Amino acid sequence: MWKEEDNRLKKTFEFKDFVEAFGFMSQVAIIAEKMNHHPNWSNVYNTVSFELNTHDAGDVVTEKDHKLAAAIDDLVK
Repeated sequence: MWKEEDNRLKKTFEFKDFVEAFGFMSQVAIIAEKMNHHPNWSNVYNTVSFELNTHDAGDVVTEKDHKLAAAIDDLVK
């Protein structure tokens, strides 16, 4: 579940290994580019962490962030 904190939507995903995590990141990158809404994220080995907010709206959580979060969740279902 995404957690809203400090004007960001946050969530961490864990995968089997680095290759699976990187593949997930590649899928997210394609979706984010199509939405023109790019995440703040990090990857360490099998873990991918996100912090989403909308820079154009003053770095707060907007509907764009919720839509991207839902699309990210759909990738791991």
